[in-house]
Amino acid sequence: MKKLLLISIVLGVSTFTLYSQHKTIKGRVIDESLETCPCVSIVINDTVKVGETNVDGFFQVKIPDSVKIITFLYIGFEPKTIELVGQCDEVEVIMMSDVIYDFMTLKKINRLRKKRFNELPTIHKEAFLKGIFKTEKACYKQEFIPY
Repeated sequence: MKKLLLISIVLGVSTFTLYSQHKTIKGRVIDESLETCPCVSIVINDTVKVGETNVDGFFQVKIPDSVKIITFLYIGFEPKTIELVGQCDEVEVIMMSDVIYDFMTLKKINRLRKKRFNELPTIHKEAFLKGIFKTEKACYKQEFIPY
């Protein structure tokens, strides 16, 4: 009886590992001034580090198919959380620098940050025209998160 139970558990676990699907995401991370960002941490599920960028800002990570949200973390920059859309496998990210706003209301700070956030698609297109990025538009969704 114990052998039968053990065999069924082993077969069940091995079957699940055969069906687990992964996808490879690759891309590049730069900042607002089109400079590369080395050693940017790439995180899924808010805690699991799956990789980091190289010296030139390029990365290639393997994530489960079920994961749709990826976070990029870098010292001196705001965390960047993106949601993958469709069959997006080429991710090109622009990090916003973390600016210190002294003696301003939170409303004004968020207004200034939102203005910079709204310029990111223009910067992405500029990076494409200069040959830094491969795609003209980002294939992911991102939302502005106020303080």
